[in-house]
Amino acid sequence: MSKSVEELIEDLNDQDEFVVEAAAGELEMMGEESVDALMSALSHRKKNIRLNAAKILGAVSNPKSIDALILTLRDNNKLVRREASTALSRMGQIAVDPLIEILDDEDWRVRGAAAWALGNLKDDAAIEPLEALLEDESGYVRAGALNAINSIKS
Repeated sequence: MSKSVEELIEDLNDQDEFVVEAAAGELEMMGEESVDALMSALSHRKKNIRLNAAKILGAVSNPKSIDALILTLRDNNKLVRREASTALSRMGQIAVDPLIEILDDEDWRVRGAAAWALGNLKDDAAIEPLEALLEDESGYVRAGALNAINSIKS
């Protein structure tokens, strides 16, 4: 008997890494069927569930999850934020405009994560908005912007 989506999501926090990998693989194979539950899991109280949900959403690459992943860039855990940024960069061109839109967010972590993700997407449309971040107060944001610009131009 196979597990429900909710049971698989709870397995993402299991102590046994094989249980976590099996649950992640099954959720990824479900594709569209698991997306809504995974988006909800991005706000779960357990860090490992949020982190793995972001990772799976990146693998599934459903555009429906872009807004939820952008909200996850505000997570209090840097590993979860990094995974959400990576997931967004896996979405391809459809994520470029939403990422550009948040480059002026008040939270430096969001600006920085968006810059790093845009560097992975390598879209020329991001260069000008990224150049504005080269004067940002945050070193993380400046580094992300510089890295992204160099990545796009190479």
